[in-house]
Amino acid sequence: MVRQSFSRIIQLILVLLMLSLATFLLMKLAPGDPVLTILKANEGAVSQSDQDQVQEQLGLNLPLVQQYGLWLQGVIQLDLGKSFVNNRAVWDLMMDRLPATVSLTSGAIVVLLLISVPLAILGAKYKGKWPDHLSRLFALIGASIPSFWLGLLLIYAFAFKLNWLPTMGSGNVRHLILPSITLGFVMAPEYIRLLRSGLLDALSQEYVRAARARGIAEWRVIARHALRAALLPVITIFGMSLGALLAGSVVTETLFAWPGLGSMVMEAITQRNYPVIQGYVLLTGVFIVTANVLVDLSYSLLDPRIRSGRGRNV
Repeated sequence: MVRQSFSRIIQLILVLLMLSLATFLLMKLAPGDPVLTILKANEGAVSQSDQDQVQEQLGLNLPLVQQYGLWLQGVIQLDLGKSFVNNRAVWDLMMDRLPATVSLTSGAIVVLLLISVPLAILGAKYKGKWPDHLSRLFALIGASIPSFWLGLLLIYAFAFKLNWLPTMGSGNVRHLILPSITLGFVMAPEYIRLLRSGLLDALSQEYVRAARARGIAEWRVIARHALRAALLPVITIFGMSLGALLAGSVVTETLFAWPGLGSMVMEAITQRNYPVIQGYVLLTGVFIVTANVLVDLSYSLLDPRIRSGRGRNV
C-alpha cells in the first residue's frame, strides 16, 4: 500500500510537471500580446518604450526557459504568481471563485443522480420494454443537445416566458437551479448508458439469481447486489468528471455569468492573463489526478473480489 501510494505521488508530480510545461508553451504560441492588452493598444497608440517597460515589469522580456523556471520555482513555493490585470495573487483569485464552482458542481451532481440512476435502473429492469425505450431515448436526446443550447432554452422558458428563475449571477438557491440542470442534464446520458449496461451484466450473474431464489425482494437485489457491482465503471468516469467539474465548467458558467473558476479563466483568456490561465490549468490537473487516485482506492471498498485479491498478494 505504501509503495502504491508513493508511486501515485510520483505519477502525480510528473503529470503536473508535463501539464504545466505544455500550458506554458501553448500560452506563448497563442495569438495576442498581454502587453498590448494591458496598455489597451486598441484604444490608442502605444509607444515602444511603454511596451518595453511593461514587458520588463512582467518579466516577459526574459528568455522562455528562464520565465518557466521562475514560474515553476514559485509553484514549488506555493506561489502561482500575480494577475497581469489587477496584480492580485492568482491563488487568492482562485480561492475566491472556488466556492461558487463547488456549489455548482454539487447542484449538477444532484441533478445527474436524480436523472441517471432511476432511468438506468428502469432500463435494465425492463429491458426491451417501454421504460427501456424511454431511458435510451432520453440518453440519445441528452447526448445530442449541446450545453449552451440547453442553457439558452432553459433561460427562455423559465426566465423569459415564465419569469420563475433568475438567469445570471449568484445569490440564493434559485440562481443555482438553471446552471445545475444545464450541467447535470448534459452529463446524465453517459452515466445512464454505463449504469444500464453494468446493471444488465450484473443482473445476469449467478449471485443475483441466487439472491432471487432465496426470495429477497427485487428492489433489494438491485440496490444491494446488482447496483453495487455496476458502479465500478461509473465511478471511473465520475472521478474524471468530478475533477473537471470542480475546476469549473467554462461554457455553463459563462452562459449564466456564474462567478466560478470557469468564468474566471474565460476572462483570463480574453485578457491574455497568463499567470491566471497557468494557475487554473494546474489546479484542474490537481483535481483530476486526485479524483482518480481516490477512485482507485474506492475500488477495493466496492468490489469484494479486489479486496480478496489484494489480501492474497499481501
